[in-house]
Amino acid sequence: MNGNNRSNIKPGVHVKVVQKQDQSSGKLSEGIVKDILTTSASHPHGIKVRLQSGIVGRVKEILDA
Repeated sequence: MNGNNRSNIKPGVHVKVVQKQDQSSGKLSEGIVKDILTTSASHPHGIKVRLQSGIVGRVKEILDA
């Protein structure tokens, strides 16, 4: 499942995100969603979230729903 639709993402879901500084390299960080920061229903680059670890990034993969 991709992370472009807000309806697919809920707090507590395990995801992989790309941080702003890692966009050029494509390095992904993994964690559990704490907060959803994007207010629109969808975003072409992924929904922006804050993970429980404090990392902020755009969702690239949803590992479990």
